[in-house]
Amino acid sequence: MLAEKLITAYNTKPKPNVLVIGDLMLDHYVFGSANRLSPEAPVPIININKETKIVGGAANVASNLKDLGANVSLAGIVGNDLAGEEIKNILKVNQIDTSLIINDNNRITTVKTRIIAGNHHIVRVDKEDTHSISELLENSFLDKLNANFSNADIVVLSDYNKGLLSHNLTLKIIEKCNQLNIRVIVDPKGLDYSKYLGAYIIKPNRKELAEAAKKEKLTNSNDLVEAANYIFKITQANYLVVTLSEAGIAVISNSDSKIIPVVATEVYDVTGAGDTVIATLSYCLTMGFSVEEAATVANYAAAIVIKHIGSATTSIPEIVQSINQ
Repeated sequence: MLAEKLITAYNTKPKPNVLVIGDLMLDHYVFGSANRLSPEAPVPIININKETKIVGGAANVASNLKDLGANVSLAGIVGNDLAGEEIKNILKVNQIDTSLIINDNNRITTVKTRIIAGNHHIVRVDKEDTHSISELLENSFLDKLNANFSNADIVVLSDYNKGLLSHNLTLKIIEKCNQLNIRVIVDPKGLDYSKYLGAYIIKPNRKELAEAAKKEKLTNSNDLVEAANYIFKITQANYLVVTLSEAGIAVISNSDSKIIPVVATEVYDVTGAGDTVIATLSYCLTMGFSVEEAATVANYAAAIVIKHIGSATTSIPEIVQSINQ
């Protein structure tokens, strides 16, 4: 039933317009083999045989949405550097609107380099600035957004705590969207959830929810609901959609909660799985699905992408095939 509804909507409804706002990064993968240890230190020597660069963070959310079938605009900040240009070039090739991406001369673009030998992730090296953008740049960025909100069917905030989505800017974005009756879905980061006041859905994972709700850990559904109620008081959100790793996805509102079991699959790499979940949630909501239905589809989408090494995307036909199987 769900598969039929999904493919019908995909084939018959207009493509939704989704505005993604958040922290942009470049994921650099170095693949090789490791057959011996270094004589200089007890570490493996990697013989490189392949390198790839893909977009990460909010840009990966945008890529997921594009491959699901949405029209996507991406707003964010990059440094005035080669990595920033590489991000924009990759996005343009994928037909994602980059006109709302601003260069910040006072930061470098975030680059995450992962070194992988065989199927083993050896080390990750990050190069980034995480200071908040200046007030002048924040105002300029908000002016650009205000001129484009009305074109969006839904807005996604992909917060990686890299300096863009400050408390003030986040509140202003959500307030403006609510005035325009545009739902905002947030992938949160950090402990200050008060900046997400008025969001329609907030999508933390279990660990993020526990930390934000000042809980040591969340071991059962009662713990989840108790932590969620704490967040509801702070944010007045309509729903929390909590990713629970091997336990599935929890959909919690002020009046109800349900855990959608995980779709059994082999796990190779969970990198970017959260991006796939929030992208799929957003896409399905714009197509008329309930939050519970959207979370169920997102569960299948996540099960597909974690079978790949590195941030991956999926498509509606592939998800439908997975549901039918």
